Amino acid sequence: MIHDGAPSVDWLTEDVDQLLRQHRTGYAMARGFYTSPAVYEEDIKTYWNQTWIWVGHLCQLPKNGSFFRFDYGPESLIIARDRKGEVGAFVNVCRHRGARVCPEASGRTHAFTCPYHAWVYELNGDLRAAREMGEGFDREDHGLLKAHIRIMEGLIFVSTAEDPPEIDTAIAGLTPLIAPFGLERMKIAHEASYPVPANWKLAVENYMECYHCGPAHLDFSQSHSLKDPSSVTPELLAALRAARAKAGLSPAGEFSQHNIEADTKRLDAWSGSYPLYPGYHTGSRDGQLVAPLLGDLKAPFDGANDLQLGILNNLLIYSDHVVGYRFVPRGLQDTDIQMVWYVREDAVEGVDYDLEALTWLWHVTTQDDERIIRVNQEGVNSYHFRPGPLSQMEEFMRGFYDGYLNTLRRARGLA
Repeated sequence: MIHDGAPSVDWLTEDVDQLLRQHRTGYAMARGFYTSPAVYEEDIKTYWNQTWIWVGHLCQLPKNGSFFRFDYGPESLIIARDRKGEVGAFVNVCRHRGARVCPEASGRTHAFTCPYHAWVYELNGDLRAAREMGEGFDREDHGLLKAHIRIMEGLIFVSTAEDPPEIDTAIAGLTPLIAPFGLERMKIAHEASYPVPANWKLAVENYMECYHCGPAHLDFSQSHSLKDPSSVTPELLAALRAARAKAGLSPAGEFSQHNIEADTKRLDAWSGSYPLYPGYHTGSRDGQLVAPLLGDLKAPFDGANDLQLGILNNLLIYSDHVVGYRFVPRGLQDTDIQMVWYVREDAVEGVDYDLEALTWLWHVTTQDDERIIRVNQEGVNSYHFRPGPLSQMEEFMRGFYDGYLNTLRRARGLA
């Protein structure tokens, strides 16, 4: 095959270092990033285990003793509220011989008891009891491994890294921008998982660009100006500003903000609105509100507000509901697109909102995404695949590539 002027590269290689060295800036990534078991192992060890992950919301921990799990790749985390009301996160691996301490997805308990040999752990991760361990055994040295945890407006972020990226600056910058939406006063209206036979990075890339939105998402494109930047006229921006002011939102949150550079040890952060087309107040079939206004809003702001704290953690805020996205690896080419719909905590299903109307847009849009990500992976699997140049509408993908590749390069001593 002729490489059409590209540098000489062994595109079939599974050597991680070579893939990292030979990536072309401004181009898609090579086949091996999506097909190599060695790269997948590096992804989990070096990227997922070394960053911050949005795992859930405080509404999932309503009482002392409440817990839920979050799993990715071979990893499993327990997020729990202890007897004192403190929220903590722990690696779901027994300190004896490695069994999953907590097999349940969520619930309420007084302690975690390993189902294998019955080691008992407190809700704060401390080891309470271990049978027949003999003299000299120190329970204090064998508690569950603790993960770092941060809470922003009710959203829970966890990192298992020994030295995680600095997140507090991003939280401090984002909090005043999103505070009017009252995210801490939400509840889960619906959750859904859309399995796709593709590498997790292809799912993230798909979310990071709207180059595909016009041809692939006909329903989304009826209401969201993101599908066509040229359609965002001065008049449409002026209407967004006026609607935001009527809603009681500060001009400081109008435009998206890069808080941190991608190639540092600090975390990327992003928040800002873009306009919906005239006649649309929210992301719904007819543009009408489908739930009570969030937080302290006085009126619909007629836009969609993107919130990103780290590349893996994405939420879309409308005037009346929030949609959260995660692209969770289960295997080399096995990913769950996890979606969570939030409404105001006092909203009552069947009275204040209809579940089908609430979830319609992002259900059909994610079904579209499952299809196009699947065929993307099928094409990338071809030995004839050659990475092409990125378009101007794929600028956010460049940021993802920079952060991802630089993280792997630093870990492997290539930076």
